[in-house]
Amino acid sequence: MVLVIDAQIAGISGDMLLSSLINMGANKSRVINGVYLAEEYLKGSKIVKLDFEKINKYGTAATHLVLETSENLHERKGIEIQECILSTSDKIGLSEKAKVFAKESIRSLLHAESNIHGEPLESVHFHEASSIDTAIDIIGSAIALDDLELFSDEIISTPVAVGGGTLTFSHGTVSNPASAILEILRGSDMIICGGQARQELTTPTGASLLVNLADRCSEFYPAMKIKSIGYGAGSKDFEGFPNVLKIVRGESTNEFQLDTVQILETNLDDISGEIIGHMIDKLISNGAKDVTVTSGITKKGRPTNLVSIICDSSVTNSLISMLVSETGTLGVRIRSSSRYIVPRIVVSIPITVHEKNFTVRCKIVKHNETIKHFKVESDEVKTIADSLSLSFKEASYLISDEVKRRLNIK
Repeated sequence: MVLVIDAQIAGISGDMLLSSLINMGANKSRVINGVYLAEEYLKGSKIVKLDFEKINKYGTAATHLVLETSENLHERKGIEIQECILSTSDKIGLSEKAKVFAKESIRSLLHAESNIHGEPLESVHFHEASSIDTAIDIIGSAIALDDLELFSDEIISTPVAVGGGTLTFSHGTVSNPASAILEILRGSDMIICGGQARQELTTPTGASLLVNLADRCSEFYPAMKIKSIGYGAGSKDFEGFPNVLKIVRGESTNEFQLDTVQILETNLDDISGEIIGHMIDKLISNGAKDVTVTSGITKKGRPTNLVSIICDSSVTNSLISMLVSETGTLGVRIRSSSRYIVPRIVVSIPITVHEKNFTVRCKIVKHNETIKHFKVESDEVKTIADSLSLSFKEASYLISDEVKRRLNIK
C-alpha cells in the first residue's frame, strides 16, 4: 500500500494531519482517550475540550480538530514536551514504529530550535510550541497512524506549500518560512514551494511530523488504485483555496518505484576532451547519478558537446556551480523529470576466485522473492582483476559464476 500526503496547496500543520487521519477512518475514541493522558505529564496544562467535527472549507468537506485548553505558562523547556510525549507513548502502548515516529518528531523540533539559537538541547525553550497542543498533535497522529496501520505503507509527500509574506511571533517579525521550518526540512528530501497565500501555511510541528513520516517527496502521484481519502482542515480561512490537507491511500499498481530527479544540461563549445573527462569524474564523485556527453552541431555549423546530468534536487546547486567552474559555461538548463526505478538491494557477498577470498558489492533485483538479475559493481571487478593479473572480461566471468553459486542461481 502507498499513502500520499498532499500538502502542495495548503501546507501542513499538526492538527491538519491528525484531522485528515480521523477523516480517513482512524478510531476517534482511541485517539481522544490516548491524548488525554498527556495531561498527567505536563504540569500547568489542562485539556478543557477535545473533539473532531465536520466542517466545510471553501467547498471541501473535511474534519477539524476542536480543542480548548487551560494553561498558565507562556513558555517551557522543550525537553518537558519531549518527556510528556515519550511517557504518554509508553503508557498507551503504541507500537515501536509509532513510538519512534513520535520521539523523532519532537526531536526534530528540539534540534531546529537548538541550531537556530545556538543552545544545547536541554536548554531550549519553546514558546509557540510550549502548549499541550504540540503533544496532542504528535501523540494523536502516532495513535491514528498506528490504528490505520499506515507505518507499513510507502509514504510519499508532494512538494510542501509554506506560504509567503512575514509572520510575527515571540522572536519578532520574520520572513516566512521561518527559520524553524527551514531547519527542520534542511537535509531532507522534502521540496518546498510558496503556495497561494502571504501567510504561514506549514507550521514547525507539521513539518516535523512530515519529515519523520514521508519516505520521499514527489511532484506526481504514483500509479495506484485509490482505496481511501482523508481531508483535514486547518483553523485559518483563505480566499481562493480550501485550507485542507489531503491524504490519499491506495494500492500500488506498478512494481517499479517512481521518483523525481533533476536534469541539468549545457552545451560546451571549444573545450578539450581532458577537461570533459575530468568534469565527468568530478560530477559523479559529488553526487551526480549519471553524466552523458553527446556530440552535436549547433548554429553556423559549430560542433558542440551536449552535457546532460541526472541528479537529486539536494545537490543541484552544487553541481551547477561545479559545472560552471570546471567548464566556463555561461548557462545551465534545468528541469524536473519523473522516472520509474526497478527496486533493488545492495548486498556484500564473500567469494573465492583463484583460491583468494574477496567480498564484492552486488546489486540484486528480486520479483516474488526470486532473484531475477544481479550486477557486481565494476570497481569491485577491476580491483579483483588487477590483484589477480586478469583481464576485466575474464575476472567478470569468474566473479559472476561465483556469485551465482553463492546465491543459488541456476
